Amino acid sequence: MTYRSILISGASSGIGCALARLYAQSGTHLALIGRDEPRLNAIAAECRSAGAAVTTLQQDVRARKALADWIAAVDDGHPIDLVIAAAGVTSGTGVGRRRENPEMARATLDINVGGLLNTVEPVIERMSIRGGGRVALVGSLAALRGLPYCPAYCASKAAVHLYAEAIRANLAPQGVRVTLIVPGFVSTPLNHDMICPKPLQISVERAAHIIHRGLGRGADVIAFPRLLYYGTHLLRLLPTRWADTIIGQFHVDIPERLQQIAEDPAHRP
Repeated sequence: MTYRSILISGASSGIGCALARLYAQSGTHLALIGRDEPRLNAIAAECRSAGAAVTTLQQDVRARKALADWIAAVDDGHPIDLVIAAAGVTSGTGVGRRRENPEMARATLDINVGGLLNTVEPVIERMSIRGGGRVALVGSLAALRGLPYCPAYCASKAAVHLYAEAIRANLAPQGVRVTLIVPGFVSTPLNHDMICPKPLQISVERAAHIIHRGLGRGADVIAFPRLLYYGTHLLRLLPTRWADTIIGQFHVDIPERLQQIAEDPAHRP
């Protein structure tokens, strides 16, 4: 399956950035959204060098109207056949912080859920009218079982999973396909400074190749690493107290990123 007009949020770093590189080729148009302007410009230049046409938007995904207007303009010129909602942040507890910072928790939900909706809703409407396209949503293995050290992040990704499942059946009759991406630990700027066990962690390049291959064959779910994916499902079968005890044994320190997720009022409609 070949995609010629691709929208990627979170394109200035991590999985979104790595996927932009993989899709960059002659005959492809990339619409890239990111918050970090220098990095966004750098990946755009790299993709243009590979032969792709590139349009960029330096924007906070919480800016609903700004995103909708820009996406409509992009789609008018290059009808989007694949949207990848990869923008996201983490939050949690850490040394000296037994509870999540309330502002961080709310921002995590707003970005990971609200920002995802702001990215895909304008595209879904247009794809439905055209009768085709694919929507890819980046979830997480953390959505499969609530973790005491990152409640808001788990909740936000669980919402993404359920949303993907719900719209998959809703959009299928209109020819629009939905893919849920369920990564485990990936070496990205999002988690490189998190202190915690990171079993079976893979590089961002490897993760992007797995996602790229899965989207190419039209997979409904792209989950990796498989061993950790199935292991997390098994954890849900244990009695709740047992599972809570096991999970509670790990030392986890998730740094606060209030400055990184602080909202620029200029980015709001």
